[in-house]
Amino acid sequence: MRISTRKLQLLLPLRAIFLSLLSFSVFAQTAGTITGKIVSSEGNPLSQVNVRVAGTRLGTITNDSGEYQINNVPAGEHTLVITRIGHQRIRHTLTVSPGQATQVFDLTMSENTEQLQEVVVEGKSSYKTDVPSNSLRLKTPLLEVPQNIQVINRQLIADQQIFDMLEGVSRNVSGVTKNEHWGNYARLNMRGSRVSPFRNGMNVTSVWGPLAEDMSMVERIEFVKGPAGFMMANGEPSGFYNIVTKKPTGVTKGEATMNVGSFDTYRATVDLDGKVSQDGRLLYRLNVMGQSKGSFRDFEYNDRYTVAPVLKYKLSDRTSLTAEYTYQFSRMSAIGSAYVFSANGLASLPRYSTIASANLEPTNINDHSAFLYLEHQINDKWKLTAQMAYLNYSQVGSSLWADSARVTGEVYRTVGIWDALDNSKFGQIFVNGEVTTGPVTHRILGGLDLGTRKYMADWSSTFQQYDSAFVFNANTPNYYLPTRLLPRFDRSRSLLQRAGTNVMSQSYAGLYVQDELRFLNDRIRLTLAGRVTTTRDSQYGAGTDETVFTPRIGASFSVNKQTSVYALYDQAFVPQSGTDRNGRAFDPITGNNLEAGLKKDWMDGRWNSTVSVYKITKNNVLATDPTNPNFSTQLGQTQASGVEVDVRGEIIPGMNLVLNYAYTDAKISKDTREENVGMPVPGFDRHVTNAWLSYRLQRGGLKGLGLSLGYQWELDRYGWFSDATSKDPTLPNVFRADGSISWSNPRMTVALNVNNIFDVSSYSGAYYSWSKAYYWQYDPPRNFRLSIGYRF
Repeated sequence: MRISTRKLQLLLPLRAIFLSLLSFSVFAQTAGTITGKIVSSEGNPLSQVNVRVAGTRLGTITNDSGEYQINNVPAGEHTLVITRIGHQRIRHTLTVSPGQATQVFDLTMSENTEQLQEVVVEGKSSYKTDVPSNSLRLKTPLLEVPQNIQVINRQLIADQQIFDMLEGVSRNVSGVTKNEHWGNYARLNMRGSRVSPFRNGMNVTSVWGPLAEDMSMVERIEFVKGPAGFMMANGEPSGFYNIVTKKPTGVTKGEATMNVGSFDTYRATVDLDGKVSQDGRLLYRLNVMGQSKGSFRDFEYNDRYTVAPVLKYKLSDRTSLTAEYTYQFSRMSAIGSAYVFSANGLASLPRYSTIASANLEPTNINDHSAFLYLEHQINDKWKLTAQMAYLNYSQVGSSLWADSARVTGEVYRTVGIWDALDNSKFGQIFVNGEVTTGPVTHRILGGLDLGTRKYMADWSSTFQQYDSAFVFNANTPNYYLPTRLLPRFDRSRSLLQRAGTNVMSQSYAGLYVQDELRFLNDRIRLTLAGRVTTTRDSQYGAGTDETVFTPRIGASFSVNKQTSVYALYDQAFVPQSGTDRNGRAFDPITGNNLEAGLKKDWMDGRWNSTVSVYKITKNNVLATDPTNPNFSTQLGQTQASGVEVDVRGEIIPGMNLVLNYAYTDAKISKDTREENVGMPVPGFDRHVTNAWLSYRLQRGGLKGLGLSLGYQWELDRYGWFSDATSKDPTLPNVFRADGSISWSNPRMTVALNVNNIFDVSSYSGAYYSWSKAYYWQYDPPRNFRLSIGYRF
């Protein structure tokens, strides 16, 4: 069992010291409590409403009964800021008396302009989010969390007309970049390594999956930077992104949107939300999407549709059960058709070049997922959540690659079978609660995680797309394969039989607990947490069993009501399968994260800024065995450090801004080959900065007219899949500009987005030593999307 007793010994006296200091504090009884309830225009309780006290660090979210309670509110006059996605923002003024509970009678949130007396309605299009989703399990406002967490909400996704995770999501968070991809799943990098994909708080990472989520079913995307292994199971030390899917709101409404765009893009979505039963106990949400999408490259396409129904049943005022199912289908050109190969250097072929063949069969992907959630509010301070998930990813198709390329233009292509199946099952149960010991408030989080995942693939059959009479030439391309060269894959046996040893599986169980100690009127917060995780991992016939303890220590201090500073030490681990030349199993990757930062709310919480610095060390990284290149040895280590800046929110009424910058330095710090030490880790950009500024007129004859302008700027770029051969950047810098013009009223929205306004030619790739050729993917040229949306 891999538990560091030294770290455990450090945790206990540290907590004792702080508790001893607190015992000398005298808790001043100058605070009160605010309680209330939020309802819809139909009088139904609204859950998941953000309620915060303006100008303070205090806030919470409503439960299934629409009720909320905020403790330790300083006496005096305050303003409540009440927000919920899809609803108008409310500001309500009240007076809190010391030692008393101030009740706020039912406030109504609706999408029209009729509001209660003394309630001021604000815009509902802010890009800023104040609290994490329930799936992150934290009951602390983002301003007070001792970690850098950035949220991309539905409004921002809609304004940028993002269709899925393969598109412009990365531009909205500092340091996140998209690597070239196969087209079926998203690969995002952050802080020097791949970001793990989560969905509703569950780690859905697969070998080549899951299918990139369509935005029609997405409520928000939360980027959690650095490891959070203490509650989210094993994952990359760089962090993860959490897809939060849409749930019923209890408000009857709907929205239909149609999009057309460049490259024969056609798309339609419908979002229906409402009540099945008149008493509001049974709610539903249904999202449907259909899309036909081409490419600037010939014979490349990705046609998709999604169906995502959700039912929520309120068993009582304190207990609810939610069932969610999502089906995503994708029919796309052969996987890998976006890659281009040449022996003459990167970007040596025209932008529209492709290695695709017009008469190859498509790849079909069926992606099913089912989630079941049980939420029970034990009392005003304690809540129990249990959830289960089943994911099934099935792929039948092929992949394109190249054996080699010649300077005269010949590309010796191959097409291989790629049938795959991924089955994953997850179960989680956790409790959140609050207890008080003297002057100290403890926010407790504890839970159990269970999970299994199994991926199998058939890569056994590969067909050459060339012979003595036909070779594809990129200079004079013939995109139609002769009939004799078309692949004939044998699928007569089951996938399990065909996969052989190409089976990767993992099962894990984790137990974790966290105590957030809040003292001095919640001004100082100390987080102590730990997790014990047991994993059984098997890949390609070799397996490992590991039991690992990962601690977490965080501190957050409120300089004033709008400003906090924090520091964090955290760990994560990633199991590794296989053996060295002596048959010894590899230890898991361990990640150590040191992070510090400053968070600040501006203009009464309308916008927020975050500055963070970090250093991540990954131990036990595999490296090539210098005595036998057919094996690996475990002597590697990488280090990533950097600075990140994020700004988001409503700068002035009607004007929203997303602005970020990241400096990243990721390098090899240990390797069996001494010459590699100090070399950059593949797949990161040293400098990345992005912006998106949007303004909508609030009054006058042109009320509702909106203009947006943004850029993406990447400097000192390093290719993802490449050997460490130079400390110099391997890819050119890229600057892209995007913009939008739109008009909106309470019922209708029309928007025209133009991406890559200056038609910059950009790409990513590297030299691939195995095929003795360069490979790369071009980014799209200038393109547009026109959307028309109607709300009812």
